[in-house]
Amino acid sequence: MRIIFAGSPAIAVPCLEALASDKSINLIGVLTNPDTPKGRHGTPQSTEVGEAAEKLGVSILKPVKLDAAAREIIAALKPDMLVTFAYGKIFGPKFLALFPLGGINIHPSLLPKYRGPTPIQASILNRDKITGISIQKIALEIDSGNILAAEQMQLDGTETTASLSLIAAVKAAEMLPLALGKIAAGEQGTPQNHNQASYCRLINKDDGIIDWGLSAAEIDAGIRAYNPWPLYRTIHNGKTLFILKAGVLCGGDGKAGQVLGINNQYGIMIQAGNGILAVSELQYQGKKALYWKDFLNGARDFIGSNLT
Repeated sequence: MRIIFAGSPAIAVPCLEALASDKSINLIGVLTNPDTPKGRHGTPQSTEVGEAAEKLGVSILKPVKLDAAAREIIAALKPDMLVTFAYGKIFGPKFLALFPLGGINIHPSLLPKYRGPTPIQASILNRDKITGISIQKIALEIDSGNILAAEQMQLDGTETTASLSLIAAVKAAEMLPLALGKIAAGEQGTPQNHNQASYCRLINKDDGIIDWGLSAAEIDAGIRAYNPWPLYRTIHNGKTLFILKAGVLCGGDGKAGQVLGINNQYGIMIQAGNGILAVSELQYQGKKALYWKDFLNGARDFIGSNLT
């Protein structure tokens, strides 16, 4: 089976590696997003999938658009099937027609829940107890294809997007052979119930601004959902302050955003709209992340201040 893999971020790398190591598969190419400027000097840098593909010695394609020129290059490779995970581009009918066996997409939610680009963040923000991985046949409508494989994952309320992405990446790679086997056997999968579909949206930098009027539980969920990007942040004395780790306590009668004091077991107590956020790790922009006790050694005026 001649396969092209499409993906960009780190979460997709284990699936790429699984395909490359499968002797029954001929991985003929990798589609990934173009290089982007990164770092202080804006040096163009490949995606994580691009870097992994280069190490594996697989041919890499980085088209800006999946236009006629890109389709011509892919058609020349004579692929049988497309496998994609977090590629970030929409596949149109002309592109999908290049693959006689169609395509499959790996999606880190239990479809039809959280169709769209940020299902991991959505599950954390909504404080779900269960999420999962779905492998679906690619359809023209986003994340609406028949389900070939799905597995649940239990959540304990401490996950961040970073940690849950790592778990999902490994589990997806373990599930991939089953889905490929079903495609090879001609199975069509199970249709989704479109009436139960829900959607998630792209996250932008402004989503990382803390609203202290929210409950402590909601703010804690935001801290975890927006780690590693855009990070949940507030303002202290005109400086951007990232809240990196926290917990939730009941009670409190201060003003929302007021730094109430410390608790030797839980950290710095900050009043939320409902409940108290117990912060254990913080970071001023441009500085290193600090445990709460170390942070207070350099921020003597922090206790009693009001965050905005």
